[in-house]
Amino acid sequence: MLFVVGPAAVGKMTVGGAIAERTGFKLFHNHLTIEPLLRLFPYESPQFQRLNHGFREQIFAEAAASDLPGLVFTVVWDFDDPADAALVERYAAPFRERGARVLFLELSADQGVRLERNAGESRLAEKASKRDLEWSNGNLVDMDTKFRLNSVDDFAHIPESHLLIDNTELEPDEVARRAVEYFGL
Repeated sequence: MLFVVGPAAVGKMTVGGAIAERTGFKLFHNHLTIEPLLRLFPYESPQFQRLNHGFREQIFAEAAASDLPGLVFTVVWDFDDPADAALVERYAAPFRERGARVLFLELSADQGVRLERNAGESRLAEKASKRDLEWSNGNLVDMDTKFRLNSVDDFAHIPESHLLIDNTELEPDEVARRAVEYFGL
């Protein structure tokens, strides 16, 4: 199980796709559950939150028990929120229980670059909720202000399972190459 974590529009889905192409892993980006549910419920509603996390946990349980070569999952993680850490651990639990490695590729990039990427064609094609760019850009900046979306020493206890890459000036294929090599995927 490979988590690709980082702030909004850092390139998690694109890099995750490049890793999937190199490894045969399956990409499960976070908006695969978000977008259908937003058609029914507001993001902050209890119904949305229950269903979103419930669907993901079921998918992870099935993936962990399957013969998939691996899974890449993208997520924005507020490192100051213990509930986010607990959620990531719940997502990882089925893989850990089966003795699989749980890895973390963390991406960082300058906000200006992320605002440019926020309007990218593949991002908007996969993430309908991001198509209102005025709102989406404001949300990106607001999240950067309110939350700690990159780690400091949060992975110090598992350095072999964590790789931080500043991909401000790197192409997704290069980031994928480095991650695959580092983790031996």
